Amino acid sequence: MGLAMSTPVDEMDGPYKRRWAALGVLCISLLIIVMANTSLTVAAPDMVKDLGLGSSDLQWVIDGYTVPYAALMLILGAVGDKYSRRGALVLGLFVFGAASVAGSMVDSSAGVIASRAVMGVGAAMIMPATLSLLAATFPREERAKAITIWTATAGLAIAVGPLVAGALLEDHGWASTFLINVPIAFLGIIGALALVPPSKATRPGEEAARIDYVGGLLSVVWVGSLIYMIIEGPHFGWGAKAIAAAVVAGVGLVLFVLWELRHPQPVLDVRRFAERAFAGSTMAVALFFLAVFGAFYYLTQHLQFVLGYSPLDTGVRMLPLAGAVFVGGALTAILTPKVGMKVTVACGMTVGTVAIALLARVDESSTYDDFVLPLIILGLAIGLSLSPCTNAIMGSFPEDQLGVGGAVNSTSIEMGGSLGIAILGTVLAKTYSSNLGDAAAKAAEAGGPELPEKALGIAQDSVGAGLAVAEEVGKQVAAGAAPKVGPEKAAALGAQQAQAVAEAVHRSFADAVAHTSVVGAVVLGVGTVLVALLLPGRKARAAAAAAASAEAGTGAKAGADRAGKERVSEKA
Repeated sequence: MGLAMSTPVDEMDGPYKRRWAALGVLCISLLIIVMANTSLTVAAPDMVKDLGLGSSDLQWVIDGYTVPYAALMLILGAVGDKYSRRGALVLGLFVFGAASVAGSMVDSSAGVIASRAVMGVGAAMIMPATLSLLAATFPREERAKAITIWTATAGLAIAVGPLVAGALLEDHGWASTFLINVPIAFLGIIGALALVPPSKATRPGEEAARIDYVGGLLSVVWVGSLIYMIIEGPHFGWGAKAIAAAVVAGVGLVLFVLWELRHPQPVLDVRRFAERAFAGSTMAVALFFLAVFGAFYYLTQHLQFVLGYSPLDTGVRMLPLAGAVFVGGALTAILTPKVGMKVTVACGMTVGTVAIALLARVDESSTYDDFVLPLIILGLAIGLSLSPCTNAIMGSFPEDQLGVGGAVNSTSIEMGGSLGIAILGTVLAKTYSSNLGDAAAKAAEAGGPELPEKALGIAQDSVGAGLAVAEEVGKQVAAGAAPKVGPEKAAALGAQQAQAVAEAVHRSFADAVAHTSVVGAVVLGVGTVLVALLLPGRKARAAAAAAASAEAGTGAKAGADRAGKERVSEKA
């Protein structure tokens, strides 16, 4: 076989013998691109101190990765299908690793944002390639099991990212959270060349389809503008930038749909969205990750800022979610064949709604024990919902468009996650700010010390800023009281005042978490009903599959007949 795997799967006699080892390579590749986002939330405080990041800088350090990642997946998935899926994976891992090295060496916000953006480009090559290679490498009867493992890896990465970052930050700076990607990317490249068979689109009797670059460019424009609007509007206000992005996204989407409907070989056949299984699965993925990413956004903050856990402790306490994802995936393999995809997905989304709703009980007295059950239930929901939906999306695409199928699935995840952080993050921020303002007003009415307006404004920006203000207020009270009552009593008075402000911050944020969880549960609950109505039942799916199979057989026969006629013509 040599150092590199060189025989394509479609030229092998029977299933590829080392396909499960190849799946391990694909899962490792998936792991680092998901961890790149979840680990950064833990490293953010250190980056703020070290680089002097403002709130806008920090937001774009996080989201500079998301925009190119989501915008480029569709066109890069199509390019991988045409030329080389494994080549796209290897190149993406190289770009991702190189950008990670660059990100660890820069000393400015602009440098970190640029590095993160290039990492996003690499991730846009990797993510669709992992799914398309999985589907190409495994026979159809094993794909559902392989996709279950793939989705469980994604769930694991959500929880493991903070754990790995927290462990590194115990003894190293924030740059270590970038550098950890490098050895994993290197192993992924070696593993891909040695274990993953090469694959690209093939059409019997026909030349490979030309890439619809115009459609691909339009997809980049409208998806990128939409993600930019989702980030810019809620966080920085609906000014000219956000409104312009909304207009560009809307116009770009209309042009994209019109172009794809008229193009003979579109980068994405938008008519697929008329198929209930495809449309329902795509909607389920987006809505589910809207709730999951939104909840993860405020859960990690609550564990660190309200309950006082270190980054490492926070990562450890997210592990029940990761374990439950694997259990949910195992249940999917049992339930789906018995009750069908529709029931399994609806059950998973219902379970997820319950998990988010349980977080509405959070208050300032809540301990970690109050979070364990929601985390476990949420992990089960991820495992139950994501695998069947991903399998249905990938099954909707022919073998020569597997990269595009993977891109659609992954873009749905990114859009849903971005919307979740934007929508639920905005609800959280506004509720926290309002709660803290009310608490400050009540304290002043009760005769307590009044928090200066400027300090209150800073504290209302975020829970981390609120705790920093509490500490500063305590120092100022102690400094002012020292000449009158002595240093010991002054220190006690300062600590008392700092504690009072910190308790108000904790209470305001905990109440905001509860309120935001209600909103998230309502959104996911309504989405569950819509998805349940949209997804076809087992009989409808069986009829659609039979029709698609017959159509594929007719198309293949027509292609073979056409190829035969061309050969006869050439001989003549």
